[in-house]
Amino acid sequence: MKRRDFLHTVGAAAAGGMMTRAPLGFEKRMDRIGLETYSCRHGMAQDPDRTLAAIRAIGYTDVELLWSFNLFGRTPAQVAATLKNEGLRAPSCHMSADTIFVGWERSLETAKLLGHEYLIVPDFEDWTKQTLDDWREWADRFNTAGAVARKAGIWLAFHNEAYHQKPIDGKVPLDVFIGRLDPTVTRLQLDVGNMLIGGGDPMAYLQKYPNRFWSFHLKDAVADRSSDTGLGKGIFDFKKFLAAVPLLEQKPAYVEQEGATEPAAELDAARANYQYLRNLEF
Repeated sequence: MKRRDFLHTVGAAAAGGMMTRAPLGFEKRMDRIGLETYSCRHGMAQDPDRTLAAIRAIGYTDVELLWSFNLFGRTPAQVAATLKNEGLRAPSCHMSADTIFVGWERSLETAKLLGHEYLIVPDFEDWTKQTLDDWREWADRFNTAGAVARKAGIWLAFHNEAYHQKPIDGKVPLDVFIGRLDPTVTRLQLDVGNMLIGGGDPMAYLQKYPNRFWSFHLKDAVADRSSDTGLGKGIFDFKKFLAAVPLLEQKPAYVEQEGATEPAAELDAARANYQYLRNLEF
């Protein structure tokens, strides 16, 4: 067929609705998938280096470390060496809230050594979160510490637990906390499973605060919202959620499943969850 005839045929087919164009929002997959090391906490406690190697062998590219578990007995330099050797990166860690009060600048230097972009507080001490004023004061402390962190090129962030959805004086404490945070110096990590278990709606939070969540825990929940479960085995629509996250490729996302109680089962769950996400198109 001559080029002119070919173009004429294509044009006629398009005009007649015989040809369709791929949608602008074509389906994609996650390029980088992380694992929260709490998911493999028993294996990490027994042999952190071997467990990190196994995590990388599954296909994970990222891990979230646990300063709150004292890096499972390894020094930051030792962990950094293992990460480099295995070809893993650690964009973030979970740490105790009191880290921002003592040796904060030194912690920021440690974060740089480990390649962290985010230092994330998962929760506060029980006695410091009984009233909404406690949450407001924590937000003010975060803003101050976050400003120091930004000068070092690090973000201070907060992660939600299930009970953060439980109202105090008719208000959801997580909302009060977010409303008082300064978004220019702080960010948030959304744990979708914790929010589901607490009775919240992760999609609604993503829509309400589209520019506040810069990291995610990908965790499913069983039908009665009493516990987590393997990805794709629960009630959450990860396809819809991931498609709605702005700039997802820039935001660390970690698998977290908490139920396994021994190393082999932990890695089996991590492997199944990785395969689910790796094959998910959205």
